[in-house]
Order: sequence, then structure tokens, then C-alpha cells
Amino acid sequence: MSQTTTDPSEATSEGSAIRTQVRAAAQRARDAAAVLATLTRADKDAALLAMADELDTAADEIIAANAADVARARVAGTPDALIDRLTLDQSRIAAIAQALRDVAALDDPVGDVVRGYRLPNGLDVAQVRVPLGVVAMIYEARPNVTVDAAGLCLKSGNAALLRGSSSAASSNRVLTEVMRRAIGRTAVPVDAVQLVPGESHEAVTHLMQARGLVDVIIPRGGAGLINSVVENSQVPVIETGVGNVHVYVDGEVDVAQAVAILLNSKTQRPSVCNAAETLLVHVDAAEAFLPEAMAALAQAGVTVHGDERIEPYALAAGAEFEPVTDEDWAAEYYSLDIAAGVVDDLPAAVQHIRRWSSGHTEAILTSSARSIRRFVAGVDSAAVMVNASTRFTDGGEFGFGAEIGISTQKLHARGPMGLPELTSTTYVVTGDGHTRD
Repeated sequence: MSQTTTDPSEATSEGSAIRTQVRAAAQRARDAAAVLATLTRADKDAALLAMADELDTAADEIIAANAADVARARVAGTPDALIDRLTLDQSRIAAIAQALRDVAALDDPVGDVVRGYRLPNGLDVAQVRVPLGVVAMIYEARPNVTVDAAGLCLKSGNAALLRGSSSAASSNRVLTEVMRRAIGRTAVPVDAVQLVPGESHEAVTHLMQARGLVDVIIPRGGAGLINSVVENSQVPVIETGVGNVHVYVDGEVDVAQAVAILLNSKTQRPSVCNAAETLLVHVDAAEAFLPEAMAALAQAGVTVHGDERIEPYALAAGAEFEPVTDEDWAAEYYSLDIAAGVVDDLPAAVQHIRRWSSGHTEAILTSSARSIRRFVAGVDSAAVMVNASTRFTDGGEFGFGAEIGISTQKLHARGPMGLPELTSTTYVVTGDGHTRD
């Protein structure tokens, strides 16, 4: 049986062509970013509003493209939670378009003076926000990120290079075409929003090697994607993290309120990164809290992966129960599953969280001010919720209009990243003939 072989020179030629295409797109983005940096807020807002209107107009076109992605995902056996993240319908497209309008209504961070002062010698020093330049996004599944990233980058004066996953290829292509169509009618350069050329992983590699053309890469997705970008990129990376999110129920707690918050944190939309994945309960609250909590989780169809102290409460409530493992403590389920355990005190809860958390969001449910202080000081995460659902860790909920990701690193930005987090600063020093002795 004959086999087809690939000429190494052909493979090299193909790889060189992809590299050329990626770098050419990055150069176009860099040229667009230079123009963007000089535009007024009115120019940028006009483009955002035009993009929003065009998305509404093209909803049927977008849904048709998205349906092809969803169909391929179902054939491939993609889990329902990931299909939910992939799916677009009229209401989700309307929400995406509205997010662009919300971003347009926000203050433009470019030109903001972070601090300013006069030196004793009369020099005026101002630290001023400026765009990062070219921002590349590498992300999985969720096509709304294509629009959110483009809008936030544009508003903050940055050009966006977008690389979504193959699972959303049709959706991302049409969304980008629609946005570019709208941008072409404004003062904003059309190449301020581009998809990264090529569909192979090699294109991503060349993007990560485009130091000097791309200013920063932001990966958004699962741990495998994020780790790959962080470990292999030659371009600076802002690391977004997976959401192994914890809810801790303290010994002093309003049981009814705590049950409602837990249920919202876990079940309101389990396929997103700010959904709760682990429940920890102080032993003093177990008898009052766990019967009601397990009954509520059972009613919602949540499978409880619990320790031996959780098990009798889960079984008594009729909840689906499995013994908890280290894999469960580390899991970001994206589904109606939750790891659960009873802890002896608050320090034990904090110790557990510091071991297993991804640094995204933790919540404490308590009526004790002392416990709140100790918990907030003890955990080390981008967001801490006090008597509130973990689902609030979100750029839109924080008033950012939308977010480009939730950073779990500690340099440059941490938590939901809105417009200010997509800027750097420059120092403008103004004198009157000053020279240095």
C-alpha cells in the first residue's frame, strides 16, 4: 500500500508562509495601533457603536455560522457545558452588542493622569495612561470573547489580534467580518481588529514569537492553554487563570442566606470560571447548614463529591454523592458538580484554599466581622466575596462594561481586566528651559 510523503522543503515553505502571514498581520495591527493612539474618544466610541449596531443587524448571519460550530461540537462529543459556552442566540448576540455600547459609555482611560506633581526645581511631572499597543488574545470556545476583546482593546486605544479556538472558527470569522465592516465606516483603521491568519498551532507559535510587533498576549481558557502560552511565549503575557472557586461557610452564619448564595454561586451558570467548585463548612455550622444546603443542591441536580463528614448529610438529602479525591479538590468542573468538606476552623479552611485554589475567587459567608478580617487577609486570590455570590467576579458586574479576562497573576493587573488594565503609562515631564546640573 503506497504512502504519501511530504517533501521537507514543502513543509518548510508552508511554515515560512504562515510565519510571514502572522507577522504581516501583526505589522498591520501595529500600524493601526499608531493611528488609534491619536484618535479622540468620540472617534473610538463611534466605532464601538457602529460595531454594536452591525452585530444586531447581522444576528441571523452570526447565528447561522455559530450553528455550524455547535453542530461540529456535538458530533465531536463535546460536553454540554462547553457547548453552552460556544452557543450564540438572539439574546446572547444582543447582550454582546449591548456590552459594546456599555464600553462606549465608559470613560476613556487614555490620557488620564495617574499622578502629577511639581518638583522643587519647577519641573512638572505627570504619569499618564497610554495604550499598550498591540494586544493578542488566544482563547477557547466562547465566541463572545471575540467581541469583548475587540471592543475593550479599541476603546483603550489598542489594536486587537484575535486567535480563538477551532471549535468556534466559523463564529469568530463572521463576528470579525461584521465588526470590520462597521469599523470601515469610521475613523478607526479597519486593521485595529483582526483574526490571526492560519488555523494551525504553528500560527499560534509564530504569534508568540512576534516580540517587537505584539506588545502583550492574553491567554483565556483552560489550564492547558494558559500554561502553554506562559511557558512558550517570547511576548510578555498577562496570565488569566482557571477558576477553582471556593465558598467557605463560617461557624457564625445566616443559614438561609448562605444556602441562597451557595446555590447561586454553583448553579446560576456552572460553565463559567466564577462558578463555585468547592464548598467548605465550619464544623460548628454543619448541623444547621448542611441539611438545607444538601437538599438545595440535590434539588438543583448537583453531584456532591464529599468527605466522610459531608456524606451522611448528602445521602439524607437524596443528593448524588461520590467520595472526594484530590482530583476533585483541584477540579474546575464546568458542570453541576461540587467538591465539599467540613473543616474544624477558619484557619483550616484558609489552609485548604491556599493549597488548592487557582487564585481566582473565594467567598466567605459569615456574620462575624473577625472571621471576615481573618479570611480576607489569609486567602491569596484576585477577588474575595463577603456574603455575596462568587458569580459577581466579572468585569460587567464590576462596572467595567465587559472584561478581557480575569488575571490571577500579581504583576500589571489582577482580577477582572477592564479598560485601565489595558493601558500602560508614560511620564510627561514639562519644563521651561530646564537643564540638569
